[in-house]
Amino acid sequence: MSTTPDSAVHAYLTAHRDTFLADLADWLRIPSVSADPGHTPDVRRSAEWLAAKLTATGFPTAEIWETDGHPAVFAHWPSDDPDAPTVLVYGHHDVQPATRDDGWHTDPFEPHTADGKLYARGAADDKGQVFFHTLGVRAHLAATGRTTPAVHLKLLIEGEEESGSPHFPDLIARHADRLACDAVIVSDTGMWSKDTPTVCTGMRGLTDCQIDLHGPDQDIHSGSFGGAVPNPATEAARLAAALHDTDRRVTVPGFYDGVIPLTDQERALFAELPFDEAAWLSTAHSHATLGEADHTTLERIWARPTAEVNGISGGYQGPGGKTIVPATAQLKLSFRLVAGQDTDAVQQAVRDWVAAQLPDGIRHTLTFWGATRPCLTPLDHPALQSVVRAMGRAFGQKIRFTREGGSGPAADLQDVLGVPVLFLGISIPSDGWHAPNEKVELDLLLKGAETTAHLWGDLAEHWHTT
Repeated sequence: MSTTPDSAVHAYLTAHRDTFLADLADWLRIPSVSADPGHTPDVRRSAEWLAAKLTATGFPTAEIWETDGHPAVFAHWPSDDPDAPTVLVYGHHDVQPATRDDGWHTDPFEPHTADGKLYARGAADDKGQVFFHTLGVRAHLAATGRTTPAVHLKLLIEGEEESGSPHFPDLIARHADRLACDAVIVSDTGMWSKDTPTVCTGMRGLTDCQIDLHGPDQDIHSGSFGGAVPNPATEAARLAAALHDTDRRVTVPGFYDGVIPLTDQERALFAELPFDEAAWLSTAHSHATLGEADHTTLERIWARPTAEVNGISGGYQGPGGKTIVPATAQLKLSFRLVAGQDTDAVQQAVRDWVAAQLPDGIRHTLTFWGATRPCLTPLDHPALQSVVRAMGRAFGQKIRFTREGGSGPAADLQDVLGVPVLFLGISIPSDGWHAPNEKVELDLLLKGAETTAHLWGDLAEHWHTT
């Protein structure tokens, strides 16, 4: 019997709540800042702490996996049912930099609780959301009387997500055989709000670039030569202006090739969310919305590809005037991509477009810094339905659907392992990821554990992978 009794789960979570929170606080005290070389030993200490705790939880395999940067942690707990689905949970144990001078009310690496909230760097992003899986799987076992999970359960917790996951694709490619699974659960995400629990069904991809423009071999006199030679700063501005048409659609030929359009069902599900545009604008520190015609704000940031000018520079920037034609200019662009788009094809399309836009006499170099692919979970996927049912039992209400406008390494797992990626997170916007006074709501943290306590049995019961 895989179904997990609700009352038994609640009893277990209540009995072990304090120990769980104390252990989490110990982990949060480790300043595992991956971007700061001075914290390299702390990132390793964090990995070692987690591997030991997963062993104590009951995982028969818990290993530290080395990379050319910071270490990841892998764990595996096979089910005693050989035909059970295999699920891989992804998260990360590194954190963003934080100091008291950033505006924290207390030491960011000395966790404290107040008003039902746990404050510390990593409380929500992502140690708290990784760690609730340890409590959830123990509650699942205790409530069902099992000695192994109802699924073959694997964890991969990386140590470089906050530094752009530079070694992650290589890591999963090297270990693809041991990471083989039927689905990936990403617990590095959030919900719409505390009162509106949601499941994320997709993340956009990302590719960004820098365009360096070169005109004259040096700055030259604008009176003697201006108007008769190409100006790199002018051409940078022309490129930026030409990037969109009057409907705010991206003009790069082929940019929209393969884009999977929103269905009427998805549009209706987005419309169910209690979206307050004025509050959203306040959060965005903007005074108006603007974007692709015939799409709502949520559709624009979740389900449509975009191009943004991230920076433009060139010529004299000092006080007063300096009448020159500058020798160089620079443009930085980023492109958020959606399901169906190919990052390599988009990069080539941008290269071709830039070359076609520039006049003779302007030399240019275009450098892409890499790419993150988009991912999307079909609404009718049986594993997604298990996540929704498990969350519904934990929260006691209807679960709605969102997407994520940002990007992350989830698509690398999808591409290498060839399986669907699902999102399970309990963080809310006010948790302040990457900001001073990051926190997690304690009751939501326990709801995450409760969700996973129900999820493994639901997957085993309702999802047949063969």
